[in-house]
Amino acid sequence: MSNADREAARHRYSIRIQFTIIFFFLMLGAIGLCWIINNTFLERYYIREKKIALIQIFEEVNEAASNSSIDSDEFDDEVDRSTGIENVSLIVMDADSATVKLHASDSSAMGQRMWENLFGVTPEMAKQDSHVSRYYVVRELASDDSCTIKIIYDSRIDIKFLELFGVLDNGSFCLLRTTLESIQNSSDIANRFMGYIGIVISLAGALFALFLAGRLTKPIRELTEISARMKKLDFSVKYNGKSKTEIAELGDNINELSEILERTISELKTANNELREDIERKEKSEEMRREFLSNVTHELKTPLALIKGYAEGLSEGICDDPESTRFYTEVIADEADKMNAIVTKLLSLNQLEFGKVQFSMLRFDIVGFVRGCLQNAGMLAEKKQIRVRLEQRPPVYVWADEFWTEEVFMNYFSNAVNHCEGEKIIDIHFEEKQNCVRVVVFNTGAPIPAESLPHIWEKFYKVDKARTREYGGSGVGLSIVKAIMEQMHQDYGVINYDNGVAFWFELETVSAGIRNAGTQNS
Repeated sequence: MSNADREAARHRYSIRIQFTIIFFFLMLGAIGLCWIINNTFLERYYIREKKIALIQIFEEVNEAASNSSIDSDEFDDEVDRSTGIENVSLIVMDADSATVKLHASDSSAMGQRMWENLFGVTPEMAKQDSHVSRYYVVRELASDDSCTIKIIYDSRIDIKFLELFGVLDNGSFCLLRTTLESIQNSSDIANRFMGYIGIVISLAGALFALFLAGRLTKPIRELTEISARMKKLDFSVKYNGKSKTEIAELGDNINELSEILERTISELKTANNELREDIERKEKSEEMRREFLSNVTHELKTPLALIKGYAEGLSEGICDDPESTRFYTEVIADEADKMNAIVTKLLSLNQLEFGKVQFSMLRFDIVGFVRGCLQNAGMLAEKKQIRVRLEQRPPVYVWADEFWTEEVFMNYFSNAVNHCEGEKIIDIHFEEKQNCVRVVVFNTGAPIPAESLPHIWEKFYKVDKARTREYGGSGVGLSIVKAIMEQMHQDYGVINYDNGVAFWFELETVSAGIRNAGTQNS
């Protein structure tokens, strides 16, 4: 699954949306259930309550008739209140068929229903007696010795009534009636109103649920974002929720997990880097060993072959005169010296590269030091008719190891002598900087090819192998310069010019050393 699909699925199954939908349908279901219950049971409940009200009024009338207070004003007021509240019509007739009490808007209808109840007249019987009755008994709800309660249908006005007919304790007859159409209309109106209100409440509830779900799912979304960033190994963000629920505990656990993962990954990366460095060192050491053996074998093969050849010539008596013998022995000695120089330089380079050399940092004048080196090595330039120019300037004191500084300078100088051409000039000058002095050895001649510049500091690398062999070079001198300068933590380099090449190295001046020491002491 792609990231886009996962993102779409995350939004599709959002807890916030699910919570809102569930809350909306729960409210809608509750309102729908109320609507169904209202439609099914409201009318029955209403009839039950009306039946209780009719029985209560009947008992009040019966009590008033028993204690002869039925004609009092107080009873009239009480009956008016009760019948008015319950919307009940009332008629009471004595045993002589005289009307004792009447509370009805349609007295004739009440009188007719009283007579029909007294004589048990039904519509069928009325037809036989040529009397038209418009009332039908729909259902009898209750009946006992004192009264009967029925639902009556008035066919003329198409209305149903709840009717109670009973005999009072004093022998009088009582008829109570109330319409049922009002409850049906009220029920319909109530159901419609509940439907409208239900829709409004459901929509409002959905909006509230959406807001509430947003509040509830906000820390969950925050934790989801944190986990997504943790998946990308970003452990910078932390959960800062202030709730006191299980979500806060989950957030604390994720924070702790983030810290543990970050620490563990850091430790793994450190261990991995150390392992990689160990492997690289091992590979480099192995490569250096192979390269060293290959280069040493190559460098020593030629002088060994020459020594062997000339030695065999001497042993076979090829030389029959002292001059030839002296030539052969000089060649053998010269090649042996070259081999000795190569081995000596390789041993020095090996000690430098593996940090087995101790440097004695002393204060000395680099200008006078270079002048002294040239006095000892001036014959090298004179033999090749090279003019050496040394900048005349006051002393410049530096901190360095004299022995290894001489090694660097003499490697540069001998290299300049061996490659000096054209005007045959070697120019040596000094460039003072803020904290150091740069010693520059320039020789006229052809510049070093650009593709060779990055490799001249490598062991046994030779720009011109034939020429290097001609003057007895081993290809190790500049590697020794590189190792010495890196051990002294100073810069070095080479610059190509149109008419020659300049090699340089830098040494820390005494004033800079004093400043650095003062800074450390302070």
